[in-house]
Amino acid sequence: MSEQARQWHFLTHHARVLFAIARDPAVRLRDIAALCHFTEHTAQSIVTDLEQAGYMRREREGRRTRYTLCVEGAPRHPAEAHVPVRDLLEVFTTHDGQP
Repeated sequence: MSEQARQWHFLTHHARVLFAIARDPAVRLRDIAALCHFTEHTAQSIVTDLEQAGYMRREREGRRTRYTLCVEGAPRHPAEAHVPVRDLLEVFTTHDGQP
């Protein structure tokens, strides 16, 4: 197994994209990709996954896309099902008590 294959990351790509959108609902797809350190194609695929799972909605505003998070539910994994998505986003998008 290669060194790269053995690496793991604390947050999933999906979580990183959700946090990027939480910080800036008008963020561009290319900026999500840059912030998360993966390709624009990967970012697009993850945004689609998140929308289909009900974590967010996309709306066109002229030439831009605006994202609306749907944070009332809980994560899909049973281990986190008791924690609202809103609370997780707050932890990961707030620094020193400031959003």
